[in-house]
Amino acid sequence: MLVSSRLLSIGTIKTSRFVSSATSPSLNPPKPNAEFTDLCSSGHLKEAFERFKSKIWSNPNLFSHLLQACIPKNSLPLAKQLHCLIITAGCSSDKFVSNHLMNLYSEYGELEQAEALFDCMPRRNVMSCNILLKGYVKMGDLEGARKLFDGMPDRNVPSWNAMITGFMQFRRNEEALDLFSQMHKEGFLPDDFTVSSVLGGCAGLRAIYAGQQAHSYVIKCGLELNMVVASSLAHMYMKCGSLGQGEVVIRSMPVRHVVAWNTLIAGKAQNGSPEGVLDQYNMMKIAGQRPDKITFVSVLSACSDLATLGQGQQVHAEAIKAGASSVVGVGSSLISMYSRCGCLEESVKAFSECKKKDVVLWSSIIAAHGFHGKGDRVIELFELMQEEEVEVNEITFLSLLYACSHCGLKDKGVEFFDMMVKEYGLKPRIEHYTCMVDLLGRSGSLHEAKATIRTMPLKPDAVIWKTLLFASTIHKNADMAKRAAEEVLKLDPRDSASYVLLSNIHASAKRWNNVSEVRKSMRDQNVKKEPGISWVEIKNRVYQFIMFDKAHPHYADINIYLNELIAEMKLRGYIPDMGSVLHDMDNEEKEHNLAHHSEKLAIAFALMNTPAGSPLRVMKNLRVCGDCHVAIKYISEIKGREIIVRDSSRFHHFKNGSCSCGDYW
Repeated sequence: MLVSSRLLSIGTIKTSRFVSSATSPSLNPPKPNAEFTDLCSSGHLKEAFERFKSKIWSNPNLFSHLLQACIPKNSLPLAKQLHCLIITAGCSSDKFVSNHLMNLYSEYGELEQAEALFDCMPRRNVMSCNILLKGYVKMGDLEGARKLFDGMPDRNVPSWNAMITGFMQFRRNEEALDLFSQMHKEGFLPDDFTVSSVLGGCAGLRAIYAGQQAHSYVIKCGLELNMVVASSLAHMYMKCGSLGQGEVVIRSMPVRHVVAWNTLIAGKAQNGSPEGVLDQYNMMKIAGQRPDKITFVSVLSACSDLATLGQGQQVHAEAIKAGASSVVGVGSSLISMYSRCGCLEESVKAFSECKKKDVVLWSSIIAAHGFHGKGDRVIELFELMQEEEVEVNEITFLSLLYACSHCGLKDKGVEFFDMMVKEYGLKPRIEHYTCMVDLLGRSGSLHEAKATIRTMPLKPDAVIWKTLLFASTIHKNADMAKRAAEEVLKLDPRDSASYVLLSNIHASAKRWNNVSEVRKSMRDQNVKKEPGISWVEIKNRVYQFIMFDKAHPHYADINIYLNELIAEMKLRGYIPDMGSVLHDMDNEEKEHNLAHHSEKLAIAFALMNTPAGSPLRVMKNLRVCGDCHVAIKYISEIKGREIIVRDSSRFHHFKNGSCSCGDYW
């Protein structure tokens, strides 16, 4: 039943004796019957209305209980039926009832109805304005909220809170902090909710100085022991990179609840300490705290970063036990964790076990397949997503572009980019343009890639220029590489990867003088090359390897095994790729150098310590070199083992002498 504007205006006329008694400030409305409120709270609205009809007509404030009980049902027709009954009873001019009715429409997102009620109310109070403020914020109409707020004759702390949290929610943090300052000047005393919101804004802006000022205010108001404020304060410090100060705040809490633990765990994750995440998670369990869905998201992300499959499987089991495995955030983290640990099949299983599949889960499973070089399957999944009429967002297209880039699907990638802009009306971010530069650069269209950077509407960052630099080294275009490196180093003078890539392209052309110049620049800038590190997980223990690490306890045994393995590889036709050694040395030294790359050491150790026939999973922090890529093909064939290698950009599945990347990586 629709409520017309005419009915709304009629409802403002005081036609009933019940209205005058209910709204009289001298009379207190009778308390509702306990049975009536129980029926309302349990959702039995029809029964509550039928059994207590006479009381409702004599006490219109009881309509408020029916209206509150209507919200969880999320039934707009039911709400409108109640609205009509309120009008029929002549209660629509009752301020208390009107506020509850307006709140109901606001909760349902029916802002026009809420506004119509507000405009027709003969008497409003600050609560009336606050309800409409909340409705504007919920619908993202911050301008409407600000206009109403500025015109309010009276405000209270919830009014300010609604505005501050609204601006925070939509990342207008500076305006939120200005409001907080104005609130303080006008003599309002912020509560814990206000302070927590302000600290969230400081975190969003990475404004540690403003955050420290807020911290001083917290101490001045005696809120430092408030659990919510303390957790927000710790989050602010950690988000601003001050992990130590955040930990001090949390340790000072008299009791550490799950929110505090989650703040500490997330802080470790945000500051690049996945090992710290797992340590804190174990300490949390020892302390007797039960992890929740937020905990599992952070911990599973740490397992993804470390590629610790065993630990990830344990956390998965604990998430199932806690009933959190089907939650969207946890499901997405499980998909990512299994994918980044080399178990794509388990990612697919985690996806299929989630009953409600939204854009986050679809984007995650698309990204998982792209990371493993399954370009055709990525396209199929996107088509299925469209068939299911799931809303597509920028992250979905980012996953699609990444997959096309690493699978050599140039034309399809260009098609997806055009579709994103023209068909879906989405605005590309710098990450999308970076994927396009990678897509074009890898395919050999270097000038097209450079033109994309020059013509895009966003300011280029160091990452996008580094992407062009990397593509230039693949295709051995020294001039393009030099220009790209110059752009990177203007923006980030201490970026070691750019120096190394530039040095490598000079070395591959045997320009040793240029190599020396690049290395001198690195020394002058005190920039050090990131060492190549590979690691494997065996029986829930992680073993790490770097080239020529003679201090490694297993180095001697690995060296013997590796020499025997390389000898067998040579009998099968393996020839070390001397071009992969970018140093001026003789061939014997080069071959010795190649034999001790970190991924070869890790694979040899894994072969020595795992059952025959079982797959090997090796992780590396840098790109796999050309010689190692060829060598691992031979090893997979000789040993009859599937070898799964994750490097800095993707997965390689080596099996029976071939690689899933098709030598395109």
